[in-house]
Amino acid sequence: MDLVSFKTFIAWRYLRGAQGSENGRGFLRFVSWVAIGGVALGVATLLLAVSVVRGFSQEIETKIVGFGAHVQVESIRHTPLADATSLMNQIREQDAVVSIQPVVTEFVLLRRSSQDIDGVGLWGTDRLPVYLEEHLTSGSANLEQDAAITAPLVIGNSLAENLGLALGDQVTILSTRNLRDTNALLMTRPRFKQFEITGIYETALADFDETYVFTDIDVARQLLDYGPEEVTRFDLMLQDVTTAESIALTLEETLGLGILARSIFEIYRGLFAWVDLQEAIIPLVISVLVLVAAFNVMGALLMIVLEKTREIGILASMGTSRQDIQKLYLHLGFFVGGFGTAIGLVLAWGLGMLQLHYGIVGLPAEAYYMTTAPIAMYISDFVLVAMISLLLCLGASYFPARVASRILPLQVIRFG
Repeated sequence: MDLVSFKTFIAWRYLRGAQGSENGRGFLRFVSWVAIGGVALGVATLLLAVSVVRGFSQEIETKIVGFGAHVQVESIRHTPLADATSLMNQIREQDAVVSIQPVVTEFVLLRRSSQDIDGVGLWGTDRLPVYLEEHLTSGSANLEQDAAITAPLVIGNSLAENLGLALGDQVTILSTRNLRDTNALLMTRPRFKQFEITGIYETALADFDETYVFTDIDVARQLLDYGPEEVTRFDLMLQDVTTAESIALTLEETLGLGILARSIFEIYRGLFAWVDLQEAIIPLVISVLVLVAAFNVMGALLMIVLEKTREIGILASMGTSRQDIQKLYLHLGFFVGGFGTAIGLVLAWGLGMLQLHYGIVGLPAEAYYMTTAPIAMYISDFVLVAMISLLLCLGASYFPARVASRILPLQVIRFG
């Protein structure tokens, strides 16, 4: 048996507690499994925390983009953009822009009866955003006006529940936009139009589901007294969302004065700041668990050294060098770290997949904008955490290994 297999063999027997008295073996097994369990718990918790934070970031970005775009272009005075076609042609010159969606939007009053009135954001567009089509719970995503329908309206499930609305119900939308016109007569009446509920969506973004209703862009123009070429803004989708801020700056310079271009990160700065805070703090806090697990490994190996002092002395007296004894305990630390890390990886992956497919952990949508904790697992995260865990466990093994290598065999045999 060569020295490499000899060190591995002894380290493996120590880990299993296969040597020594019955009480000693039971104690060593307990110590070893506590150390392995600590590493596994630290690795699994760290990976799950990172995966949840990544999931939050992706889910919130997906939901927000679903309601808007990577970049929004509008008038700096928040008035209608008059020459929509000319502006669209200028925007299309940007290679990074994948699609342009003209939008007519305004806050209006939605009335079911004289008692049921709520303020909503009317959103006129050529087609319902794809994300909302995917989250349509009932009805149709078609916004084109049909002769059989007064005017189509797609609303959020939260708003429908608040007002007691269902598919096919008739509602009236009133626009007060003309009342804000300083040139208008004092007795000007608000414009209004009848709509029929043709679709209901649910995204778990409570603030959005309670606020925004969607209809055809021409219907919105008519209600809000827009011209045939006027729009409120353009919603742009880019090839890469990370370039949104730079593209927004470029568009402001290109389109000239009076145009405001804002990235999704600027429009929803508060939400993204909250996500960034989670990404910065949670991994840092959870990393403490891995460090604690590493110190747990150190403590476990020190106890094994104390328990196996006589055996170490015998090995040294038989010619085993200090370096080999030190390597023996480094092997033992690697085994503890390796088993703990492997168990932690499997545990994190298993729990993550359960959450991904079954949504075991629920969340209040009002606070977190989703009903279940999201999970986004990446192989790169698992590899990185595994490497860090093994390195920490090896580092924690160094001190006990040094202690074991400095044991004097004659004194141990004489007084042990």
